[in-house]
Amino acid sequence: MRAPAFWWRKAPSLVACLLWPASLIYGAVAALRMARRGVRAGLPIICVGNFTAGGAGKTPTALAIAALLEESGESPAFLSRGYRGRLKGPVEVGPQHTARDVGDEPRLLAATAATVVSADRPSGAWLAHEIGATTVIMDDGLQNPSLRKDCAIAVVDGATGIGNGLCLPAGPLRAPMRAQWRKIDAVLIVGDGLAGEAVEDQAKRRSKRVFRATLIPHEAAAKALKGQKVLAFAGIGRPDKFFDTLRSLGAIVEEARPFPDHHAYSISDLASLREEAEKRGLTSVTTQKDLMRIQSLEGVPQWDALQALPVRLRIEDEAAFRNFILRRIGQRRLKAS
Repeated sequence: MRAPAFWWRKAPSLVACLLWPASLIYGAVAALRMARRGVRAGLPIICVGNFTAGGAGKTPTALAIAALLEESGESPAFLSRGYRGRLKGPVEVGPQHTARDVGDEPRLLAATAATVVSADRPSGAWLAHEIGATTVIMDDGLQNPSLRKDCAIAVVDGATGIGNGLCLPAGPLRAPMRAQWRKIDAVLIVGDGLAGEAVEDQAKRRSKRVFRATLIPHEAAAKALKGQKVLAFAGIGRPDKFFDTLRSLGAIVEEARPFPDHHAYSISDLASLREEAEKRGLTSVTTQKDLMRIQSLEGVPQWDALQALPVRLRIEDEAAFRNFILRRIGQRRLKAS
């Protein structure tokens, strides 16, 4: 689904108020579920999640953490449920798997470190242990109680924060904030904005660590798009964020086509986009996740002109962030010894 605009308004709209009773039920069920006690895995579990539905930079954060752990001598493995993939797992993602098999995010993660897809998180953690991982990075799963987390980090978009502060469907929250605050150890705010500052204030009042980061486009790709007239499309949590990034790089966004998050592109979708771009002489550009899904489609004519804009996460105080995670890992191992 595409996140409705009223989710991100500070004051609840009429639609949000009408949906409020349903959000109370959803929130109560989610809070009860989060309160369950999960099983302890055989190795440290780092969870990277969101308070809200929709993208905030979760996958780039997981990739950045993996890089920091590898530099520190760890052998991390990613653990994902493989959203919209057909395989339930547990299975280690390999070159033979497409986004249709395991989802778009695991395909991106697997290019950096060992990646396990499993609908059952404890089984996935066990497989990660078997293939030689020393730590597990859960990409999403903050609200999933099946595994006990040794370090839980909530990634927050600085521009949108927690939106109107209501649970689905009246707002973007996956569970009431009081239930989520109890389950996290730190907040990572990506980008600037008053909404992110408000979350930072709440975190500090609860003695939670706060870190800041920025999403940085790949330098060569960014330079190549500067001054280009583009047709941009994206099926992510907040497509407008991608379009704004292109504009900030100097690209001229002549056509912006938003699709729902994790959109399953059809051959007709792609034919329409390609025809429009070629007719108007526009450069076609999308996100890495979207490109992964497109490449997994069968029977799609080759589209060499389609580009993706890679991004990475730049953490402001990287040393402090690394030390925070390593301390949590060390504490877990000390308890286990």
